[in-house]
Amino acid sequence: MTTTSATKKPGGARIAVQRFGTFLSGMIMPNIAAFIAWGFITMLFIPAGFFGANSPFGWHWSPVAEILGGGGDAAVINWPGAMTALTATEDGTTYQGYVGLVSVMITYLLPLLIANTGGRIVYGARGGVVATIAVMGVIVGTNIPMFLGAMIMGPLAAWITKQMDRLWDGKIRPGFEMLVNNFSAGILGMVLAIVGFFAFGPVFLGISAVLGSIVAFLVQFNLLPVLSIIVEPAKVLFLNNAINHGVFTPLGIEQAAESGKSILFLIEANPGPGLGLLLAFTFFGVGAAKASAPGAIIIQFLGGIHEIYFPYALAKPMTILALIAGGASGVATNMIFQGGLAFPAAPGSIIAVTVAAIGAGPANLLVVYLSVVVAAVVTFLVAGVILRASRKRDQEAEGDSFAAAIDQTAANKGKESSTLGALRTRAAGTTGAGTTEAADRDVDGALGGLGGGVATKQLNNIVFACDAGMGSSAMGASVLRNKIKKAGLDGVTVTNQAIANLDGSADLVITQNQLTDRAKAQSPDSVHVSVDNFMNSPKYDEVVEMVRAQHDAK
Repeated sequence: MTTTSATKKPGGARIAVQRFGTFLSGMIMPNIAAFIAWGFITMLFIPAGFFGANSPFGWHWSPVAEILGGGGDAAVINWPGAMTALTATEDGTTYQGYVGLVSVMITYLLPLLIANTGGRIVYGARGGVVATIAVMGVIVGTNIPMFLGAMIMGPLAAWITKQMDRLWDGKIRPGFEMLVNNFSAGILGMVLAIVGFFAFGPVFLGISAVLGSIVAFLVQFNLLPVLSIIVEPAKVLFLNNAINHGVFTPLGIEQAAESGKSILFLIEANPGPGLGLLLAFTFFGVGAAKASAPGAIIIQFLGGIHEIYFPYALAKPMTILALIAGGASGVATNMIFQGGLAFPAAPGSIIAVTVAAIGAGPANLLVVYLSVVVAAVVTFLVAGVILRASRKRDQEAEGDSFAAAIDQTAANKGKESSTLGALRTRAAGTTGAGTTEAADRDVDGALGGLGGGVATKQLNNIVFACDAGMGSSAMGASVLRNKIKKAGLDGVTVTNQAIANLDGSADLVITQNQLTDRAKAQSPDSVHVSVDNFMNSPKYDEVVEMVRAQHDAK
């Protein structure tokens, strides 16, 4: 029998900041592939790129670099049909130069993708369309990449669309729905685009200028490392997304467009501090924390899942000082030797950091690697001193403290994740305390046995759902998909998607514990199964047996 305990409803300023950060992250993360594509094109084809005229390797690919990177003289190259624009040289003379991909993507494609995603979050596909139209006005009304405007105007336009539709909800005569919906969205989009051009554009230019001035001030007086005092504790409490995606990413992209790289991309994404903390627990920790730290290093450093080290910091809060010291040292290293990334590294894995750093040249990559090593070493040394000083006391008090820290991390995040679930499983295996089964449950007894509710509902479409529909749910879907394949069962699809995108077509929805209620509200007619750990749940075997029984009964 499964029992559940009452949980305290989250609230307060911390939760509000978390939700705001999650919303900002929800606009950026689904479009990271586009940022990476832009980053690769920039890395390869701008004049200082791998194949540019000033290639650090001497690999000039003419005239392809001048066409794709932009700036090539159309009269000389004579590639027919490509877009050109009046281009000025250093001495003031002008010519018709190829526009290329780099400037167009950063000016139009990336902000419009962000706007569309933000609009969809607020009001589905209709909100995304109006948001895209509105942000086009903001983009054309400014002369800098308008990421900040897209992140504000996009959701705002979708919200206005939602309120507009409520005015005549249920009042449209049958047969006129499509006419009213299309014309109302088009007219509203036109109005918002005009307002965005004349009103919002200058406002966002002012905001960008202020934020840029603050960053310039910090750079001028060598104060960027001070940001680690805010960023590192904020990461442990899951408050960093609002800062990272709301400030660092938009400003970093502007800097990268001008100079080819930005240090701002590395203030939060540097994997060095987390690596140093986990190494310190590996050598100087006690109990479950010590035993699980080596495995956590692989997930954090290579996989880029930074949340894996947050429970270690919470188990020993004094080690946050080590994270601050390591983060500040890494930022200082990049500041002194002018290291940076060409585009955001997401997730913050050493692999993603390498790809984003190499575009600015081999020397820049070495500087970035040095910043990671310095951050890791400083964090390791400071955390090592802290752990050694309290080692005897920690051994006496060791018990459920690390498990409690994992629970606190999940509470700070506002939901469980497969990473924390796997960490909890390893910790439990080390201490011999419990398994994940207690936290796995079938909603309303759906998998209570072959005679339960599922027997009357054919399970052909199984969906794993999480907040973003990209990370942990994809891993869970892969695990169950392999189990069903090995069982030789055909005609069953296993996919993953965001909870917000559930449309009621799923026969079975699998979510993590903290998200099940939201999934039930989104898809009430589906069977729902709640698990603690997407990567390793005993419920998967029950699902496979249920599907097998249904196939045998046909």
